[in-house]
Amino acid sequence: MTLRSRGVALGAAVGSLSLVAGCSGDPEIASYGLDDADQAACEAFVADLPAVLADEDEVEVDGDGDPVLGAAYGDPAITVTCGVPTPDGFDQTSSCEVADGVGWYVAPEAFDDQDADVVLTAAGYRPAVAVEVPGELRPDAPAAAIAELAALVEQHLTLEQRCS
Repeated sequence: MTLRSRGVALGAAVGSLSLVAGCSGDPEIASYGLDDADQAACEAFVADLPAVLADEDEVEVDGDGDPVLGAAYGDPAITVTCGVPTPDGFDQTSSCEVADGVGWYVAPEAFDDQDADVVLTAAGYRPAVAVEVPGELRPDAPAAAIAELAALVEQHLTLEQRCS
């Protein structure tokens, strides 16, 4: 069984993208109550996630979905979560970091503090995918992670609103 398919149902608080340690200390992936089409798209996306992301090996995760719709890499962990809500502040005029043709929204305040954790969201896609990178892995890991995930986003998710 892959690490992505061994998530343990925990009943986590929905709506938070923060890394929260579960009972076992594994990173936690939240679930967001998707419709059937988005659930299927996320399952296909997660099934194709790599074993290594931004030079970090995949680690076990806990999650409140079955299957868990994400993965984690390294310690401290980079997390990838599919089916997240559109982030506050994202709209038709939002600028995004673009990696291999895929736009990733980053809250403007995240650019100022290069030591802070950062969440990059492919918010123009349905379902949306978020990548959370711990501050100690900046500045290189965010760019590497979104570049490595771009082809999977385009393959499995539907572009609804381009950002640049």
